[in-house]
Order: sequence, then structure tokens, then C-alpha cells
Amino acid sequence: MKNKIKTLIILSGLTTAAIHIINRMNYSLYTIKNCLKFYENNYYEWRFGKIRYIKKGNGSPLLLLHDLTIGSSVYEFHKIIDELSLNHEVYAIDLLGYGLSDKPNITYTNYLYVQSIIDFIKNIIGKKTNIVTTGDSIQVAFMACHNDPEVINKIICINPKNLYELNQIPSKQTKLLKIILETPVIGTFIYNLLTNKTSMEYTFRQDYFYNPINIEEKDILSYLESAHLPDHSSKYVFASYIAKYTNTNIIHALKEINHSIYMIGGEEEKEIHTTIENYIYYNPAIESAFIPYTKHLPHMEAPEKIISYINMFLL
Repeated sequence: MKNKIKTLIILSGLTTAAIHIINRMNYSLYTIKNCLKFYENNYYEWRFGKIRYIKKGNGSPLLLLHDLTIGSSVYEFHKIIDELSLNHEVYAIDLLGYGLSDKPNITYTNYLYVQSIIDFIKNIIGKKTNIVTTGDSIQVAFMACHNDPEVINKIICINPKNLYELNQIPSKQTKLLKIILETPVIGTFIYNLLTNKTSMEYTFRQDYFYNPINIEEKDILSYLESAHLPDHSSKYVFASYIAKYTNTNIIHALKEINHSIYMIGGEEEKEIHTTIENYIYYNPAIESAFIPYTKHLPHMEAPEKIISYINMFLL
């Protein structure tokens, strides 16, 4: 009996060690390229950690908020920042838990991001700001606008998240999954299985881009690097995201906001017409447009068209 227990302990130790080695190999493989480095890197010392941001140009302030999906970061806007900075003072930030910002082991919530955006505008930008937001981060912009309407001017939304999905709340199952993902070795191993190069390439081909030919190798590597720096700690924000802690019901805010709102959809994004129609139902003042032959990331697949719409709306 003692020999069996001893053998089991040895096998468990060896298995844990092997998984740890695999985790370290994945980390080295996905972070060696330094794809997320920008010469314009700045850091805002916020209460829960440092927030990386890029500032370029002069003119009316414009804040770019990336999506909340795996690997998102300011890289999402790398094809439009320079052009937008010709007419605007552009700020692009890595939200806490993403990119090169700090990634503490905390529960990430919509309120956390709302407060970080309000504080960033007040303390760094210093004046009323236009916002471009994509995917899930639309809820952050709307709630920030609702909670402190004096800090935000106009809102431009690229492929906004479905209102029904934003209304989903944490369940027993998602809370359990969050706990598992946050464990040191096994949780990291599961996270690595979900965020490997094969799965990221599949996501880009199936969900992010309409034409796979437009996908660049650096796109995949940049998302992978963001998803693994530093030392896989991006798994904490991912755990909160899939557990629905970043969600919130924005319908009441949507009804009450009096700010100008413009929505841009990738024509081939799944159910995007219905999604935007639902937003307009609650706020008929919303204007919209669609970019053909694009999906979830039209600002990466058709940047010149996105720039044209943004400049037109902010005139």
C-alpha cells in the first residue's frame, strides 16, 4: 500500500513538472517576437496597476478601446492610429489585463473598466473625449458615458456586442470554470490549450477576417503575445470574461444617453444587422453604416474605410 502511494505521489509530481515545462515552453514560443512594442509607449499609474497607452497627433482627443476577447490590445488599431493622428490627438490603451498593461490576479468587471476609462480621461487626456470602441468594450464606453456624461463627447462603435449576450450574468458553471482556470499549473495548461497558435489562426480565419488572404503572420503573433504576457497572467482576465463578470445590462444607459452615437458593422459579421437594429430600437438617434467584405475586425481588414467613417462622423 505504501509503495502504491509513493508511486502515485511520484507520478503526480512528474506529471505536474511536465505540465509546468510545457507551460514555460509555450510562454517562450509566443512571447519571443516582442510584437507589441511601440516607440510611443506610456504608462498610467492607476490604482489597480499600470495601464499602457499610446499617444499620437494633435487636435480633438480620440480614445481607442480594443475588444475584450483573447489577445486583444492596442495592436488592434495599428493600421489606423497614424492616419487618425493627422487630425486628432489619439490615445490607444491596453485595458487592465490586456497587452502590455498590468495583469493582476483579480476579478475583472465592467465597473472596473468603466472607472479606469473615466479616470484615464480625467487624469491623462484632461478634456471631453470622443471614443472608438469595438466588440465587447462597447459596454464600457456606454456605461462610462452614462455614469459621467461630461467626460465623453461622441461614441463610435465597431461591431457592437449583441445586447442579449451582454445581459448574461455569472452562473455556477462559469464561476467554477473561472476557479479552475486561475489555478497555478493545471489552469495555466488549460488556458494554453485554448490559446495556442492553431486556435488563434482558426479564430482569425473564421470570425475576425472575411478574406483569409488579408491575415498577416504578425496579426496572429501579436494576439498570442498579448494572450501570454507576462507569464500567462492574461488568464485571469480571460477567466473573468468567460465567467461573464465583464458583462452588464446597458439597455437603461442606452435609453438615457443623449450623446451622438455611430455604429459601424462588418457586413459579413454574424447577425450584425439585427444586433445594430436592436440598439437603434432603444436609441433611435443612433446612426449606422456597414463595410462590405469584412467581419469582426474591419479596422484591420479595411482600415482606410474605417478611417473615412471615423473622420466623417467626427467632423
